[in-house]
Amino acid sequence: MKIALIGDVHANLPALETVLQHARENHVEAIWNVGDSVGYGPFPDEVVLRLQQENVTSLIGNYDLKVLDFPKNRKKFKKNKRPEKFLAFQWAYEHLSSPSRQYLESLSKELWLQVLNRQILLVHASLSSNEELLTPGTPKAHLKDLAKKAAHQNPNAAGIDIIIFGHSHQPFARLVAGVWFINPGSVGRPGDGDPRTSYALLELDVHAIQVEHYRLDYDIQAAVLAVREKGLPEAFAQMLLHGVELDEALTK
Repeated sequence: MKIALIGDVHANLPALETVLQHARENHVEAIWNVGDSVGYGPFPDEVVLRLQQENVTSLIGNYDLKVLDFPKNRKKFKKNKRPEKFLAFQWAYEHLSSPSRQYLESLSKELWLQVLNRQILLVHASLSSNEELLTPGTPKAHLKDLAKKAAHQNPNAAGIDIIIFGHSHQPFARLVAGVWFINPGSVGRPGDGDPRTSYALLELDVHAIQVEHYRLDYDIQAAVLAVREKGLPEAFAQMLLHGVELDEALTK
């Protein structure tokens, strides 16, 4: 079975379309999305609709949750968040249709799957926190602890073989204590200095697990133009152009 692993689309429709096309060309049988489908990018509603059209299995990410909670947290966000982040929450919320908000609200924070006798967990960041940053440099001992926690919490009581997650916007795959930790990177808002879109293909059979990451060129200029045309902060365009997080983009 061949599965496309995506995450952190962040309302970047041109990047998502490129990944979907590449996945189709590789004859995937499923697409799994670890969340943060909206936020910062100029196409929140369009991205949510495309994910549904493609029958993508999706989770809700921490950013999705903050966008949905914007009305009740408006005053707190206004006080505690920098203006660009406040605007990102507000703009995404206001440009999601009611059905798209309802769809995002219906998504789970975690998903346990059994595929070809493999025990698989999908989370946005980790079982410990939906904002935990797991990176290529995360200590092996911590990943072992997370693997033990996942095996213990598996409702199928069958251990764990693969944990798929996102949030850090840094693609990697590590085999630790017999468990694969796979981050496909960010489709729409890479943060590792490489602005190309990122996703991964997971191939499973009864004997082996194979993971291949892809970095693909996409029409960044179309995404940047949409950011500017819709009046979003220039820092959001710089994030896309340079493949960096907001703090660094604000210095560009």
